[in-house]
Amino acid sequence: MLIYPHIDPVALHFGPLSVRWYGLMYLVGFAAAWSLGRMRAARPGSGWTREQVDDLIAWGMLGVILGARLGYVLFYDLPVYLDNPAEVFMIWKGGMSFHGGLLGVLACFWLFARKTGKTFFEVSDFIAPFVPIGLCAGRIGNFINGELWGRVSDVPWAMIFPGFEAGPYPRHPSQLYEATLEGLVLFAIMFWFSASPRPRRAVSGLFALGYASARITVEFFREPDAQLGFLFGNWLTMGMILSLPLGLLGAWLLWSAYRRPAAA
Repeated sequence: MLIYPHIDPVALHFGPLSVRWYGLMYLVGFAAAWSLGRMRAARPGSGWTREQVDDLIAWGMLGVILGARLGYVLFYDLPVYLDNPAEVFMIWKGGMSFHGGLLGVLACFWLFARKTGKTFFEVSDFIAPFVPIGLCAGRIGNFINGELWGRVSDVPWAMIFPGFEAGPYPRHPSQLYEATLEGLVLFAIMFWFSASPRPRRAVSGLFALGYASARITVEFFREPDAQLGFLFGNWLTMGMILSLPLGLLGAWLLWSAYRRPAAA
């Protein structure tokens, strides 16, 4: 069994104000996407300007934060927020959903595409390879917070997480599994795949399929949310239910991209 490294969730203190590692991880993800996006935009024939990348990241930040929060409220804990509507805005108390954030970002992509004269998939194909870095950073933030831990296990690398709900039991460090699969591994695959010209929709499809596959895999090791538990038996979780249609959509996008390549 490994020792959980107790890290103060608060990275910096400014008098009564504090900056948490979880929030900083979001900034790391956006900064990485912005930097990598500007690098690719600078390539000859990219079809993008650095200013467009700046605008897209700004739009994306808004979509991620609003979508992730609303997604968590709707998908994971709606009764609680119906009883306490003011808590919807208390992001610092936790509760962000990847699938909600994805929907928020897709809405921003559509608006950005209309504004710039690009197609929706031209936008999503461009930014998709950089998203896994943000996913990796976010999961590291979850690990530092000691939240979203895994199921009880006796594997040699199991950890005892702080807090009453985690209990005195060693558990899978599922946040690190997700940081690795959804983050580092998916980033390597996406960056390699997108480095060469691909049919429109293919990059977006690979991201959707890759993320869904990684998330569903890790869900077998991650403790389901306490307020939901297992759904439809003793193995299906909300994360699986939300990821399955995303994976099917990704597979269809890949198939259609190579079967019927789009010009734009």
